[in-house]
Amino acid sequence: MQMVTFKIDNRTAEVPAGTTILEAASKLGIAIPTLCYFKNLNDIGACRVCVVEIEGEERLFAACNTPAMDGMVVFTNSPRVREARRVNVELILSEHDCHCPTCVRSGNCKLQEVANDLNILGDVYDMQPERNKPDGGFPLIRTASKCIKCMRCVQVCDKVQSLNIWEVTGTGSRTTIGVKNGKKIWDTDCSLCGQCITHCPTGALRARDDTDKVYAALADPEITTVVQIAPAVRSAWAEQLGLSKEEATEARMVAAVKALGFDYVFDTDFAADLTIMEEGSEFLDRLQNGGTLPLMTSCCPGWVRFLKGQYPELTDNLSSAKSPQQMFGAVAKSYFAEKIGVDPHKIFCVSVMPCTAKKHEVTIPALSDACGDPDVDIALTTRELARMLKADHINVKELPELPFDSPLGTATGAGVIFGATGGVMEAALRSAYFLATGKNPDADAFKDVRGLDGWKEATYDVAGTPVRAAIASGLGNARRLIEAVKAGKVQYDFIEVMACPGGCAGGGGQPIHDGEEKAGERGEILYTLDKNMPLRFSHENPEITKLYADFMEKPLSHKAHHLLHTDHHAWEMPQQ
Repeated sequence: MQMVTFKIDNRTAEVPAGTTILEAASKLGIAIPTLCYFKNLNDIGACRVCVVEIEGEERLFAACNTPAMDGMVVFTNSPRVREARRVNVELILSEHDCHCPTCVRSGNCKLQEVANDLNILGDVYDMQPERNKPDGGFPLIRTASKCIKCMRCVQVCDKVQSLNIWEVTGTGSRTTIGVKNGKKIWDTDCSLCGQCITHCPTGALRARDDTDKVYAALADPEITTVVQIAPAVRSAWAEQLGLSKEEATEARMVAAVKALGFDYVFDTDFAADLTIMEEGSEFLDRLQNGGTLPLMTSCCPGWVRFLKGQYPELTDNLSSAKSPQQMFGAVAKSYFAEKIGVDPHKIFCVSVMPCTAKKHEVTIPALSDACGDPDVDIALTTRELARMLKADHINVKELPELPFDSPLGTATGAGVIFGATGGVMEAALRSAYFLATGKNPDADAFKDVRGLDGWKEATYDVAGTPVRAAIASGLGNARRLIEAVKAGKVQYDFIEVMACPGGCAGGGGQPIHDGEEKAGERGEILYTLDKNMPLRFSHENPEITKLYADFMEKPLSHKAHHLLHTDHHAWEMPQQ
């Protein structure tokens, strides 16, 4: 490997050729502030906050995209550099709405952090932020006055998700970020994956806040409030609350949500197990009886929106099984309502999800099978849950641990791993093998589908039949996979797609850590939980067995089809 030797802040350094000054400085423990930079995604030097001085050069250079060269002498904090950074940030602030206390990203804003670190204590230039009128009805909201034109949203949508929703418009002082072709965001094929939100360094992009509706339900004595918590939430729920991994247990999460005033706290993992029973049975039925293949999972609403918007001709390949969120709502407003003797119209069902697309999913008219009301009333993100816990001044560390309520709170390891890419496939194959043979496989027999590779594939023997499986996470990878299937270059029987890279663990509703991708770390937490669970197969969940015995009869029964399955043709994307 070719190496280059240069000096940085009077220190001699040797790094591989092609290493940027920013990367080299980081390896040496030299801090260079950044604002628009995001590793492997956005290194365009737009904000000019990472500028450095190179001896012998008249202009300053962006450290994020300038490679270190032999003999180069670099100063990262010279008077010229400090002055340039300060002026650049002051100019950015002059176009920024600095009402920080009421911003959803206050305390977790890269611009706020950089300005504080540069000791900027007042306004030098007149503040003239761009204004728009955000529509609060759509799950994704853009506030122009907080946008710093860093282009991270454009880059992640184009490079990672391949949807090309955002673009740079205007010139000069009128330059801004807008929806491509001048459309409104709700008139596009936006998947609502939320990756633009988690990659935005400020509060310019956010998910619609629905906490007021939940507080209203909690305060109504006539309403029975039921909340479900998704698998991936348990891997991230306490990141904004300052708890250690040891303190952030699943049981403490239940206690925290209970402290908000919910009558019942349940586990979406229960519904994940139920999804496996229905989707696994549907897969075997299609495989054995000549149904439409490959079967494509339908758990991720961002992926469903993507497929219906980009490849509507493949809608019949989607599993008719509802997502775990929606299955839970249907069961809560039928089976559970009957068990506790409550009018299902008086049940307010809330879900806590790592996802922004779930906010759209709960509004789909076709998903109101239990009693005519929406199966799930409100979907909150993990971030909204943290804000509610803070707003109620709940000292989570001091809460005694509590179990999920029954009968919709019992889950297996198979349900837990739904939150990681490949988890739905692995869980489905565990139970499909049992449904086909009557015997359990080794619980880790299908672990080849794990990992953060954007497109994985594996072939397994299920009762003498080879099952060709593919897994994709991130919609750019999903597009490549689907294009290969359509071109006949690959053949699969079963395909799992998660809209967000790394699966739900990296979802658009998860806590934001600027410049960091946490999906892998959170996914490992889920696999550890699975390994330590007493039950690791969905078909062994005793509450699932009882649900079928007492209410649903069997997977794919008439009642199961009515409550747990849906018609994906019943609604359309804007551009369909």
